Parts: sequence; C-alpha cells; structure tokens
Amino acid sequence: MSKDSAPAAQEPDQEPDQEPDHPAARAPPPGLVALFLAFARMSLAGFGGVLVFARHAIVDQHRWMTADEFNETFALCHFLPGPNIVNLSMVFGSRLRGIAGGVAAFTGLLLPPTVIMTVLAIIYARFGDVEVLRRILAGISCAAVGLLIAVVFRMMMPLLKRMDAVVLILMLGVFVAIGVLRLPLQAVLLVAIPVSIGVTYWVRRKVAA
Repeated sequence: MSKDSAPAAQEPDQEPDQEPDHPAARAPPPGLVALFLAFARMSLAGFGGVLVFARHAIVDQHRWMTADEFNETFALCHFLPGPNIVNLSMVFGSRLRGIAGGVAAFTGLLLPPTVIMTVLAIIYARFGDVEVLRRILAGISCAAVGLLIAVVFRMMMPLLKRMDAVVLILMLGVFVAIGVLRLPLQAVLLVAIPVSIGVTYWVRRKVAA
C-alpha cells in the first residue's frame, strides 16, 4: 500500500444516522439501473407519500445528496408545475445522469405504482362500498399525515441548526399567508419567490465579502 493511500484507510466511518451535510459525504453517482431500482423501491414503500422515503433513500441511505442539496432541489420542484415528487425524480435523475437518468428515475417512480393501482382500482370498483375497507382507508390516511409531518421536521433541521433568522421568518410568513390567512397560492408565490431569491443572494454576497 502506498503512503498516499494510508490516511484514507484510517479515516473513521461516518455514523449511519448522521446526516451527510458536507458535500464530501456524497456517494458516487448511481447508474441508470440503480436509479430505476432506487426510485421503484421508493414508490413501492411510499404509502402516504413518496417524499418521506425519497429523502431517506437519497440523503440518509445512498448519500447521493446532502440534506441542504435535497431541500434546495425539492424547493425548485415545489415551484414547478406538476406533482412535486415526479418533478424531483426528473430533476434528480437528470442532474446525475443526464436525460437518460431523468427518464430512468421517472420510470422507476411511476411504473410499479401504476400497475398496482390499476389492479387495485379494479378491485375497489367491485368492493369499494364495504364498510371495513372504508375504515382501513381512514386509518391509512392518519398514518400518511404523520409521515408527512415527520419529513417536514427532518427537512427543517438544516435551517434550525444554522439558526438563520431571515430564512425562518420567510418560511413562517409563507405558512401564515397560505395556512392561516388562506391567501391565494399563486399570489403568495409571486411575492415569496423573488423575495427569497433576493434575500439568499444578499446573504451569500455578504458572507463572501
């Protein structure tokens, strides 16, 4: 073994539950087959929404993105038309493996649940009025809400660790405007997007100076 390779062997492994906030913690980009299989597993595990499992797989399990990078990418997808998680699959796959990677991630995300839901739709058309089935679906919906709340808190952790007051104020303002005051989503976004971009540019320029 050469002297140059010795220090790398002595570096301690990162704890499994430690979030890879530093770019050096990212794993090598996956291949097309790995992208397809990863997003297929996300879609099959994503009861109550794929976002929870997508963040766990991309950030915690495979370490293809840091927590901050995932938040930034998901924020971009959130402001694009269409389902957020579908946008995320295309943006993420294209970012790592070009157009072919975007298609692989997109196909892996949608193909398995499409086949399953087609079969379930046929079954539900015949047995959808059964009271037991209605109660089961009501219980599943409660679990789905819990999963969504859990991933929201996980995504907030990088912001809370930095204690960036401006970012937290912007986030709270959007929540109050949409969730409490019930203002139109389009109007809030027209104000929030340029303000967020301007504040981020000003903060980063101030730090660089």
